[in-house]
Amino acid sequence: MPKSLFRPFLALLAGLSLTLSAMAQPVQVGAGTYFLSPKGNDKPMPPAPHRTEEMLRRAAPTNQWYSTLAFAAKPEAIFVQPITVRTTPAGLEFALPTKEVVPTWRRDVEIRYPHKDPLVISPVAFEPGPARLAKADDWSIDITMARDADDMRVTVARGHPYASIQLSRGDARVRLPVAGERLHEGADARVLALKVGGRNYALFAPTGARWEMASPTEWIARLPEGKGYLSAAALPDDKAETLSLFTRHAYAFIQQTRVQWRYDESASTVETTFTATTKVMEGPDNGPLLGLYPHHWFNNPSVQDRLGPAFDTVRGQLRLLAAPQFRTSYTYHGFVPFWPGIQDSPLLPELKEVMSRDLRSARREMLQIGRSAYWQGLGLQRTMKLADVFEQQGDLEGRDRLLELAKKRAEEWLGGGDREHYVHYDKSIGALAIYPDEFFAVSEINDRHFWYGYWIRVAAEIALRDPSWIAKDRWGGMIDMMVADIATTERGRADAPFLRTFDAYEAHSWANGIGVGEFGNNNESSSEAINAWSALILWGEVTGNKALRDLGIYLRTTEIQAINHYWFNIHGLVFAPEYQNVDASLVFGGQYMHNTWWTDEPRQITGINLLPITTAHLYLGTDPAFVRKNLQALVSESETYEKYGKKPRNAPPKDIWQDIFAKYLALADPEQALKSWDRWGSVNAGDSRTHALHFMLSLQAMGTPDFGVTANTPLYSVFRTADGRRTYLAFNAGQAPITVRFSDGKTLEVAPRALAQARSQP
Repeated sequence: MPKSLFRPFLALLAGLSLTLSAMAQPVQVGAGTYFLSPKGNDKPMPPAPHRTEEMLRRAAPTNQWYSTLAFAAKPEAIFVQPITVRTTPAGLEFALPTKEVVPTWRRDVEIRYPHKDPLVISPVAFEPGPARLAKADDWSIDITMARDADDMRVTVARGHPYASIQLSRGDARVRLPVAGERLHEGADARVLALKVGGRNYALFAPTGARWEMASPTEWIARLPEGKGYLSAAALPDDKAETLSLFTRHAYAFIQQTRVQWRYDESASTVETTFTATTKVMEGPDNGPLLGLYPHHWFNNPSVQDRLGPAFDTVRGQLRLLAAPQFRTSYTYHGFVPFWPGIQDSPLLPELKEVMSRDLRSARREMLQIGRSAYWQGLGLQRTMKLADVFEQQGDLEGRDRLLELAKKRAEEWLGGGDREHYVHYDKSIGALAIYPDEFFAVSEINDRHFWYGYWIRVAAEIALRDPSWIAKDRWGGMIDMMVADIATTERGRADAPFLRTFDAYEAHSWANGIGVGEFGNNNESSSEAINAWSALILWGEVTGNKALRDLGIYLRTTEIQAINHYWFNIHGLVFAPEYQNVDASLVFGGQYMHNTWWTDEPRQITGINLLPITTAHLYLGTDPAFVRKNLQALVSESETYEKYGKKPRNAPPKDIWQDIFAKYLALADPEQALKSWDRWGSVNAGDSRTHALHFMLSLQAMGTPDFGVTANTPLYSVFRTADGRRTYLAFNAGQAPITVRFSDGKTLEVAPRALAQARSQP
């Protein structure tokens, strides 16, 4: 290196060293600490460079249906529903997925709707540049494929069967995977309708455009000067009236999408409003044509008489609605953080025995549960659920021992002094990570809500007994960072994205942070998502943050709707006739299956969408017949696995997670659940024998969940025995007494920080 450059180079190194040193410095939040860079050789979270300058000023949109655009130089296909799109150097791939049935060794099938045989839309006058995320609204995105001064900009939206395309100059080219048959030629000179490989498409150019067939597999849209736009649409059929409907709405280009929610405490309902704002490119303002998922249109009288044609999709029938806005309304079924003590049961001596054993082993279980913050979150929640039982059974000394154990262990992780266990915040993408990495939680920003949900819930339940623990000068600030990471409601912030993991239109969360996968993003443990949203409700109640509480209620209520449709198919509207399983344990953008990421063992495949069964998981008992059916299917699945499956060297016990399945059955039949229970059998790492037995004994005494009665408070539950007696529970997390009114006329006076109960006569 020349001497003239050596001194500036040293100065650069010195500056870089100072910068890195500053980045490595800990940041104190109350008694907690986080770090602005990983420690030692720990790898950082991945960057998201494929965004416009405006989008780079915001937190990276991780864990979304389109996240691949921001993180990948060669993005995966995006499963928009009903269409799929993919950006490539050749242009925009646009397709309508159709069903594929794929047999497995399990003697069942997987259902796939792959991105396949697309149309390719591209500019004629220039080559499209690398794709970047240019805009992200609540359920729509803009993609720019700019090169120098030229740009091809694309807008797609959830449920919207169109892609809106704008070119900076020149004409548009459409390449087909095979020769297409033209449909309804001459009906409208602006429109090119084609049947391609059995699928129906239409392309809509502006007035004055000409469609020229360059070859049987290539068409050119000659666009008028100053009208560099067109839209592409998939059609549900080849009828002339359907094409006419799509033509009327083809020139309403979506500009913005917004979701708004409102929790009506007095009626215990959640109303959600979906609004799409459009720009009319030409002609009358006919508004957008929106595609409604089953959870939007099922039992929704506000849209039933306005629905049009439907697409067959991986999510069931996507039904079209010609409107810029629609609403859904769901009943919120509450929960209480814990249940009362068991006072009279022949199994009370057994409960006392397992309590004694679990108390003695609590510290060992906490320390040995696993390395990462996921396992430690399970361990912390296990400890607090154990403490609930001790408290309600009147053993306050045991409760206090467990409470101190949980607090001490959480403080060790959040304090920043541990080399292996620590919190890192990455300013460049606006995301929080807790080391060590596992399940690609850092390297792919996975499972945010699963992990942090445990920690938030534990902190809220500690605060019910010790409010000072979550003070800002102690540990509350660190928990608030986790809350912000998964539950920010402000759009466009730099420190965290809007509802990071939640897909507001598809009504559920996504697990993968960077959008990896041939079939789009995925979500497995829907029950852990509900645990997270329940944690937000408790945290909001404990801290007096009603906006956060209402957000948690919206997320919980909405995701339960998605679970009952897309994981459990309780209403029979989603699963293909060929699908043989009772549930879908893994849901992707373009497929669903009965399997897991880590094992072929059927008990864990089914159980991953049940655990951790707590007092916040009563929705699992929505349909008692489904509970029995799901558990019965497990018998034949286990037989198939024993006959054909590959067994790991260290095979799990035959009764793995028997506590989870006993608790699940108790939501439908407590007596039978207790008969199936083996107190010395396998227990899930996030559960205890004490909590499992107390859970079942409580349902034996109170009856199964009664979803026909609601209350004017967020923390409530109602149960009903076979002979018609109801048990009413309500919890008051506030500082003043409250009166809770149930929808059947029952009232309860609830003291501050207390659980109240009442029984009705048969």
